[in-house]
Amino acid sequence: MIPYLPKKISNTAIYLYLGALAAVTLFFIRHTMSLTFYIIGIMWVVGFFMLSTYCSFKWQDIPEKKLLKNLFFSALGLRWSWTIFAYIYFFFKTGMPFEFSAGDAIWYYEESMGNVHAKIVDIWRYLFIDSKTISDSGYILYLSLLSKITGYSILLPRLVNGLFSAVMVLLVYFLAKRNIGEEGGRLAAIFTCFMPNLIFYCGLHLKETLMVFLLVAYLERADYLLRSKKYNVFTIAIPILLAITLFTFRTVLGAAAVLAFATALVFTNTSVVGRGKRIMLIAWGALVVTTLTGGVISTELQSTWEDRGENQIAKRTHQTNKGNQWAKYATGTVMAPMMFVMPFPTMVDVDQQYNQQMISGGNYVRNFFGAFVLIAVFSAIFVTKNWRNLSFIGSFAIAYLGIISASGFANSERFLLPALPVLLIMAAYGVTLLNAKNYRFVKIWYYIVPIMAFAWAFFKLGSRGLF
Repeated sequence: MIPYLPKKISNTAIYLYLGALAAVTLFFIRHTMSLTFYIIGIMWVVGFFMLSTYCSFKWQDIPEKKLLKNLFFSALGLRWSWTIFAYIYFFFKTGMPFEFSAGDAIWYYEESMGNVHAKIVDIWRYLFIDSKTISDSGYILYLSLLSKITGYSILLPRLVNGLFSAVMVLLVYFLAKRNIGEEGGRLAAIFTCFMPNLIFYCGLHLKETLMVFLLVAYLERADYLLRSKKYNVFTIAIPILLAITLFTFRTVLGAAAVLAFATALVFTNTSVVGRGKRIMLIAWGALVVTTLTGGVISTELQSTWEDRGENQIAKRTHQTNKGNQWAKYATGTVMAPMMFVMPFPTMVDVDQQYNQQMISGGNYVRNFFGAFVLIAVFSAIFVTKNWRNLSFIGSFAIAYLGIISASGFANSERFLLPALPVLLIMAAYGVTLLNAKNYRFVKIWYYIVPIMAFAWAFFKLGSRGLF
């Protein structure tokens, strides 16, 4: 078992990124990105792999208490540093401290500011009683309550989100430790600590940072409930409340989380979940589902499912009308097999997609780690055959990514983000399982990753007839 990220793999990842970036730049020279985005992309990739390699090696044997301390303060320092930088950078680039082409972020801020002086009961009625939809309501409620402390500040809520993100790193450690062992848990937490995409969203006013925190908190507490021999009303109630909260951020996310728990109850070995406990939890779950049925959540889920085909067609038609002629081929059938490694890095300047260019380095990391995710999945099914005991986190990733692949947002980094912590756990598991036999697959993947980056640039420009 390999308890750290080998330096050879990290160096190769960096060289491949620089090579792919150079190749795309030279071949599509008329569509080069701003120098700033090149610098940011290189910073993401080099920083992630160098820090992950160094820390995973240095921290592999330190006491757990010291590990958690190192993880928390490293994560918090990086997230707060980026948040402050992004605040200043976006202000000079866009004239306001919001990202390029900001839409939802400004709306979240304005909605919360409208509730600064409102009574909490009135905010609750506005969001959860009078409203016909529940998605986003949880985040607006959170921002509204926070604004009563921070006032009209834009920066302070983002710093608080960064704090939640740092705590999320610790939750990943506990979740991964129970599923893939101590070595894998440390590695997964380190990957999560330095993952560019998770750091990037701390500098935005979007809901993703808090939403991912709540998701990981749910997964960790629900997994604890499944595996623990001792349980009470509180250990049962907490994951239920967290699951309900997820529906108020994104209904399909809540649905995937509940489905994953139900799947784990069915497939997890009896040695992990006893028969009596299994029956009791199924009864609790049935009660919760019955309570939710017929309400706003149920109606919104039904509407989302029934309109999934029309939404995908509408999304592709909109992209085609904007000049993206190849978007019509990005159907759920085409996108589903690639969901473990998407989204692809944007290394060319097209349609003013500056936010995608800023996070291209993070997307490259996801692509590169796809090899280790696939090794983990293959090993769990055919080699170690412990897939039953990994069915909870595995079924969540499959369910959520499957839902997104069937929507019009299969290539949207924002919509794919919630699955990232679980994919990082799977990638860490894949690294710990490395041996001479499966490393041959990684060597093949070294050729695939640059091809994906180049092909994505070709797709983006070619579909718009720009070369």
